[in-house]
Amino acid sequence: MRDLEHLSIGLVAGESSGDQLGAALIRALRARSPLLHSAGVAGTHMRAEGCEAWASAHELAVMGLFEPLRELPRLALLRRRLKARFVRERPDVFIGIDAPAFNLGLAAQLRRAGLPTVQYVSPQVWAWRPRRVKLIARACDLVLCLLPFEAEFYGRHGVRAVFVGHPLADQIPLDVDQPRARRELGIDATVPVVAILPGSRLGEVERLGRDFLGAARWLEARRPGVRFIAPMASAAVRRTFERQMHALGWQGARLLEGDAQRALAASDVALVASGTATLETLLSKRPMVVAYRFARLTALVIRRLGLVKVPYFSQPNLFAGRRLVPEFLQEEVTPESLGTALLAELESGSRREALQGEFRRIHETLRVGGADRAAVAVLELVAAHRRGAAA
Repeated sequence: MRDLEHLSIGLVAGESSGDQLGAALIRALRARSPLLHSAGVAGTHMRAEGCEAWASAHELAVMGLFEPLRELPRLALLRRRLKARFVRERPDVFIGIDAPAFNLGLAAQLRRAGLPTVQYVSPQVWAWRPRRVKLIARACDLVLCLLPFEAEFYGRHGVRAVFVGHPLADQIPLDVDQPRARRELGIDATVPVVAILPGSRLGEVERLGRDFLGAARWLEARRPGVRFIAPMASAAVRRTFERQMHALGWQGARLLEGDAQRALAASDVALVASGTATLETLLSKRPMVVAYRFARLTALVIRRLGLVKVPYFSQPNLFAGRRLVPEFLQEEVTPESLGTALLAELESGSRREALQGEFRRIHETLRVGGADRAAVAVLELVAAHRRGAAA
């Protein structure tokens, strides 16, 4: 039996956030298993860490209840190919990173084939569609949770889960240097700055971008000195956002190639699509206005079936269990509603100070060496599986 210096892992990461998590996990595992081999669905960050990419992480950048249906033939073919290759190559462990709609089905198949399986980033089963916990129990030997209460939830349902924290909380300093970020971006230290993050998926940007830009124009009309910077998650997102700017006839936002953390550090307030970017904004200690809009059919079904089980959808409010930041969903998302909320955040210095204290407390809770904790949990699972196989 190979010792843990020799470790082979299979990974499937969904889009850019999963790619970053996967890269940090590969680094942490290699520190403990120097002869690590990794392969699967990877993005640029994972490939930079030596992961053999069988497909791109951006191929899984679909979400919702119905939106993936048009991609179903392509995704089904990809899953079949991945299953066959993982079963043939027999890695020590399979790790699905985010993308639960794709990864849980694949993990269930691989577990039946005798491979230990891990889901890194819990689906929000505690928030909506809670019955999925039964699927997770069948599919996964271990769930790596980013939030403390997620592990407690799984424990109540008999699923092995470990709270590992979030690597972003380790990467982003507790005290963000705004003057330095502004110098690096060439922004005057005295002007108010709003960061606009309309999403990393094209569907998100298509549904939110026009309203985000409209909110910026609304705010500029009332605060003419405000500067707007918008980090773009990809070239495709940038093209879509530029078309929306052109259609609106407003060119007041400076677009950046990625660089979201620097943009947030330089900002005074952010307008953010719900998702990982809200966590980045929280960790950067910036007030934010959060918005999201599902495709119409998805929103209709979610409401009719009562699938959402929590009063909030944005991560800061979920962390706190109360309304820390303004959030807008579906028809609530309008240029005026977003602009009004942004203006209120800009003009309330006392609220900004209180938020920074809350955000720092959450940051410290999540700053627990996420990638290292995840690596230790994965290695413990592999060791237990090897012992069982040898018995």
